[in-house]
Amino acid sequence: MGRYSVIALAIVAILAVGFLWTEQGDDAAERASGDVSAGGAPMVEVVLPETLSTNAQVGKLAYEAKCAVCHGTNAAGQDGVAPPLVHKIYEPSHHGDGAFLLAAKNGVRAHHWRFGNMPPVAGVTDGDVKMIVAYVRELQRANGIN
Repeated sequence: MGRYSVIALAIVAILAVGFLWTEQGDDAAERASGDVSAGGAPMVEVVLPETLSTNAQVGKLAYEAKCAVCHGTNAAGQDGVAPPLVHKIYEPSHHGDGAFLLAAKNGVRAHHWRFGNMPPVAGVTDGDVKMIVAYVRELQRANGIN
């Protein structure tokens, strides 16, 4: 194989990786904007707490408005769409409350799951995220994640 053939193959490989990377990001952005119907099966079974604190009740409403389209009802995730937040990976000692704020504001590069990158969440405030985190943490505790 000649030098030019190797260079051509390398360029094709780089373009293919770039295309696939962009496609994953575009899909995540479309899901977050509501342009694509998510509809994946829940990834985990979530036990609901008997009661929610006032902050968690507010957080549940914000979660349903901004997060559930991807992360599913009660943060159970959606197969092929987005991971469950009621999962040991998101326990407070591994992903602190600030990680949720940064993810919502800036998006997140895929690193634990193979769903593609998470885009920033449009229109969510720091206060919204604080309440959403209260909701998610109460769901986690009800499911033995502390």
